[in-house]
This record gives sequence, C-alpha cells and structure tokens, in this order.
Amino acid sequence: MVFVKVRDNESIEEALRRFKHDCERNGILKEIKRREFYMAPSLKRKIKSQEARRKVRKGRRGY
Repeated sequence: MVFVKVRDNESIEEALRRFKHDCERNGILKEIKRREFYMAPSLKRKIKSQEARRKVRKGRRGY
C-alpha cells in the first residue's frame, strides 16, 4: 500500500504526482492491468512461450 503525506506548503498536484510515481515504482498499475480480466492457464502458458521466443529472436540481432 502506498501512502503519501502532504508536506507543508505542498500543493495537492505535487502530492498527487509523488503518489503516482510511488505507484509506478511499486508496480501497482501493472498488477491492476494484469488482474483486469481472467486469463486461462493455457493462455498464460502460450503467451509466456511467445514472449520467450520473441526475446530469443531479439537477442540474436545483437550485431
């Protein structure tokens, strides 16, 4: 859980910016997007293997 205390003489916009930065750093938004809809285990495995193949292909291009 991310907590942001508003400092003295700090605007709400600045505190909100710090809050968004902390959320991004902790991976909260990524986790929310991941849980947004149900993904069957077979589909998870398929996507994981596709990503692995893509990374291997991308790594071979290193000139």
